[in-house]
Amino acid sequence: MHLTPTEIERLSVFTAAELARRNLREGIRLSHPEAVALLVDEVMLAARKDMAYDEVVDHAGSVLGSAQCEPGVPDMIGIVAVDAPFPDGTKLVTLIDPIARGEGDVRPGEVLVGDAPVDVFVGQPHVTITVVNRGDRDVQVRSQTHFFETNPALEFDRRAAWGCKLAVASGAGVRFEPGIPVEVTLVPMAGERVAQGFSGLVNGSLDAAGALDAALAAGQWNR
Repeated sequence: MHLTPTEIERLSVFTAAELARRNLREGIRLSHPEAVALLVDEVMLAARKDMAYDEVVDHAGSVLGSAQCEPGVPDMIGIVAVDAPFPDGTKLVTLIDPIARGEGDVRPGEVLVGDAPVDVFVGQPHVTITVVNRGDRDVQVRSQTHFFETNPALEFDRRAAWGCKLAVASGAGVRFEPGIPVEVTLVPMAGERVAQGFSGLVNGSLDAAGALDAALAAGQWNR
């Protein structure tokens, strides 16, 4: 028996789909490739059964639910595109979010917010400074940035900002528009208090002797 590359690929998909069906019968949740293979196989089979295009899409959307897949798999399969053999020729079948999600499903990276407010940086000293962007375009500073080493177009008390970061939640930030004064609150950087990278003005311990004065002298705002 001689098989074309397309026929060999079809058999591979069918084999993976059968593995997925076996796992479902055994109560095993499907992985990403197993779920994709099952969806593709169902589309190909429905097209061979002469089902109309819309019926094929509707059928594929009812094959799997999130409870039958490993956590995160439904969000990994946003689009499935299949060249399926219809009676009037091959057509591209595109499935959008083909795995039905259930109530209460947790999505990867989702932030679950509680009802009660969360206080951050409790008990740490706070420094409040006013920042003015003297440049001609917006500047955004993120939560983990050593504020002392931010864009030299930002005008503020650099000495007061030494060893500090924005007092905002991790991943958040503050945008500074040109010419508009913005008051921000800073807190000391914790841990080992070692700053690497940023503007390259520290690259070591924030508490080392002479580090602040050396960084003040090297800053581009002095040029």
